[in-house]
Amino acid sequence: MILSSQVWHPLFLSAKTVGVSAILFVCIGVPLAYILSNRNLKFRWLLDMIVTLPLIFPPIAIGFLLLLLLGREGWLGHVLASFDIHFIFSFPALVVAGFVSGLPLMVKPLQSAIEQFPKEIKEAAYICGKSALLTLILIILPTIKKSFFAALLIACARALGEVGITLMLGGNIIGKTDTISLAIYNAVFDGEYHLALILSMVLIGISLVFFISLNWLQKHSKALI
Repeated sequence: MILSSQVWHPLFLSAKTVGVSAILFVCIGVPLAYILSNRNLKFRWLLDMIVTLPLIFPPIAIGFLLLLLLGREGWLGHVLASFDIHFIFSFPALVVAGFVSGLPLMVKPLQSAIEQFPKEIKEAAYICGKSALLTLILIILPTIKKSFFAALLIACARALGEVGITLMLGGNIIGKTDTISLAIYNAVFDGEYHLALILSMVLIGISLVFFISLNWLQKHSKALI
C-alpha cells in the first residue's frame, strides 16, 4: 500500500501538471507561434530569443532565474505576494516549470507550419472580413492540425520529464511537489532502487504512448490535412 502511494501520488501530480501545461500551451503557445510567424514584427528577434531560451540554457539555470523572478524577494514575486499569490514550492510552480520547458517545442514547429501556410488564403480571409484571430482558429489551425497535435504532444512529453526547473521552483517537497521524475531521483538518492525501477518503467510506458501517438500522426498525416 505504501509502495502504491509512492507511485500513484507522483504520477497523479505529474498528470495534473502536464494537463494544466497543455492548456497553457494551447492558450499561450499558439498565439505566440502566430505572432512570431509575422516576419515584419518589431523586436521579433527578442520575443523569439525569450521563447527559445529554455532550449539553449541549462534547465537548472532557467529555474534559478525564475526563482529570482518569482520568489518573494523577486520583482514579479513581490508584486504577486501583495495579492496573496505565491508560486514557489507549490503546484503552480510545477506548472510554470513544465510550461516554460515545453513552450519552445510547442511554438517553434507550429510557427514553421504557420509560416508555410499560403498567404493568399489568409489575405482572402481578411478580405472576407475575418479577423486575424478568427483566421487563425477557423482556417489556419484546422489546416495544420497535424503539426499542432504533434507539437502539443512533444511539448507535453517535455513537461512530463522536466527535472531542473521543477527542482528549483518546486523544491522537491515529498508528497507535495515531487513529480514522477523527481520521485525517481529521490528513490535513487535514498537507495530505494526497486521503487526507482518501478517509477522508471511507468515513465517509459508513458513515453511509449507519446511515441506511438506521434508515429500515428505521421502515418495518418494525409487524413488530418
